Amino acid sequence: MKKNTNKNIETFEELEKLSDYSFIKKLNSDPDAKYSGDNKFPREVFSGHYVPVNPTAIKDPIYISHSINFFKELGFSENLLKSDDFIKLFSGDMSSISKLEQNIGWATGYALSIYGTEYYAQCPFQTGNGYGDGRAISVLEAVINGKRWEFQLKGAGKTPYCRGADGRAVLRSSVREFLAQEHMHSLGIPTSRSLTLFTSKKEQVTRPWFRDNSYSKDPEVMIEEDVAITTRVASSFIRVGQLELFGRRARKNEHENALKELEMIVLHLIDREYSEVINQNLTLEEKIILLANEFQNRLTSMVANWIRVGYCQGNFNSDNCAAGGFTLDYGPFGFIEMFDPKYQSWTGGGNHFSFFNQPVAAFKNFKSFCSALKPLLTSNPEALEELEKIENNFSKVMQEKMESMWAKKLGLEKFNVELFEELINLMIDTKVDYTIFFRELSNIPDDISSLEKSFYGKIQNENIKLRWNNWLEKWKLQINVNDEESKQKLSKQMKLTNPKYTLREWHLVWAYQEAENGNYEPVHKLQKIMTNPYEEQTKEIEEKYYIKKPSDFFGIAGISHVSCSS
Repeated sequence: MKKNTNKNIETFEELEKLSDYSFIKKLNSDPDAKYSGDNKFPREVFSGHYVPVNPTAIKDPIYISHSINFFKELGFSENLLKSDDFIKLFSGDMSSISKLEQNIGWATGYALSIYGTEYYAQCPFQTGNGYGDGRAISVLEAVINGKRWEFQLKGAGKTPYCRGADGRAVLRSSVREFLAQEHMHSLGIPTSRSLTLFTSKKEQVTRPWFRDNSYSKDPEVMIEEDVAITTRVASSFIRVGQLELFGRRARKNEHENALKELEMIVLHLIDREYSEVINQNLTLEEKIILLANEFQNRLTSMVANWIRVGYCQGNFNSDNCAAGGFTLDYGPFGFIEMFDPKYQSWTGGGNHFSFFNQPVAAFKNFKSFCSALKPLLTSNPEALEELEKIENNFSKVMQEKMESMWAKKLGLEKFNVELFEELINLMIDTKVDYTIFFRELSNIPDDISSLEKSFYGKIQNENIKLRWNNWLEKWKLQINVNDEESKQKLSKQMKLTNPKYTLREWHLVWAYQEAENGNYEPVHKLQKIMTNPYEEQTKEIEEKYYIKKPSDFFGIAGISHVSCSS
């Protein structure tokens, strides 16, 4: 393994020297890849962990932004942005870089489960062997400052998994993902990260979208949009759906190496994501039990944190669930504004992926995860029983994490179910802004007046006013605010739990619409604000970004809801 001896990486050559391709060196390539030309047309992939495929470069790439924070964490000098080879690699022009040790990328397959139900028929071959990275191609794996990172281009062109699509991402969705990943990291929630964002004015693709100021739930027109490539970075990109694919093949004995390939991908996951907590010398069965326990712990913590900050993963299928227990794939997502437990920004997502149902959706994904591991334990009834116990314990662990999160959000030492349920009903009846309400509550208000900043409309009903005042009195009996010092201490603590700023869709729309016109300043501005979500910022920023959703935007397609995110 190559080590990073320099604190800062100044040149592309220095970055390349840190490359270390564990995924493609330790796992199996698709044996049919060598008979399939450039592997850029839809086809079934029957075995192997990845398909070697080169990204398709975007023409005359235009730099939009990079993550300043992530560059610093990696020790990347901003001089890299002037390097032709750096620009080429992260805009998809991989084949013309002579200095790369590995001059071809790789795409991976996965299975599809929606809310725990296995699907095969949506695959064009009706077999499930066509699902996978249709437009995401990994191009680099490197060990930087002792940590392994995988760099993946989204919108990088066709792969065998593209299922007839064009393999591109558009600027609109790329801006959303680029900003959301770094915002989520700054909120303290494990996530894939954003490195760079490039676009092109020389290539457009058509996408279904809405007319201006439409209330439609379904796309009405086809529009031309500029293409873009965003580079996302993670410790690995192994998904629950990926394990599922190999678990299904092993369960059905689809080929002679099916069980072995499942074991290989599971051990590789442990090596990439869990090596600090799972000893290499343990038996396979012991490793699997520890893996299930640890993934359960990470998954439940992540989902509780999503709800803490108001994030809704609109399409939380198993293929959008990272097996490392972090947030992945910012397709249809949204940060809740007016509180509604059934909030869902994606018109195709239904209640099963709605805001308060995310813990149940996580359980469905965890069941799929455990199901994928079971073929490796069939000869060990005790281990199988232990895995099932962990699986059956998920709801209890999830509930504990949720109660702990709500207690912290409310500044309580212990969760109080009666106080919580009364609050949720009040929030629904009053129509409150989720982020602003909890941030204002963090000031430990004397009465309802300061909370009204979060209410969508004035309270006309005296009964609701009375209910709020009663609730505040009950809440204050539960928290430690005996003197000014204890009040300030609790307020500070709550403000570390309740962010002041979250990434609202109407801010994103403004940023990507301006970017489409060649003005990238709003992207930079949003990045700066949203990477300091807990901080008090300037009065000007507060007046523009710490406000409720304007009434004109309610119900508007592309702002209140999206039908796709390409």
